[in-house]
Amino acid sequence: MSLLTCTFSVEHVIPIREEHQMTSLDLYRGGALSRVDSRRMGRSLARLDDQAVFDLARIDQVTDLAQAKTDSVSQVGGHAMQRVAMLSQLEQQLAQTVPLATSRLQAIADLTTMGVGEVVVDSIHRLRRC
Repeated sequence: MSLLTCTFSVEHVIPIREEHQMTSLDLYRGGALSRVDSRRMGRSLARLDDQAVFDLARIDQVTDLAQAKTDSVSQVGGHAMQRVAMLSQLEQQLAQTVPLATSRLQAIADLTTMGVGEVVVDSIHRLRRC
């Protein structure tokens, strides 16, 4: 008589499950927390959500302010360039009309151009403080 031996392992009969590490969010969703802890978790999540909404509103405000400042600086600079171009054109026309006044016209145009530049710089400094 021969003996038959059969080898098998428990793993073939009962599958071994890997341990699943639950995160705190899994615990919260799965109801594994007590009622008090669940309410505390809910309040904490609500505070985080409120803080995120507040932070986004603050970012939008900073962005709007930066865009307004940029628009203002561009508008002041563009207006200044137009005025300087018109001043240069007027200087040239007057110098052609009265050639003896050319150096004086250049001096006045240069002083005026520097004044316009100072106004632009002052505007930028004032906008920085806003």
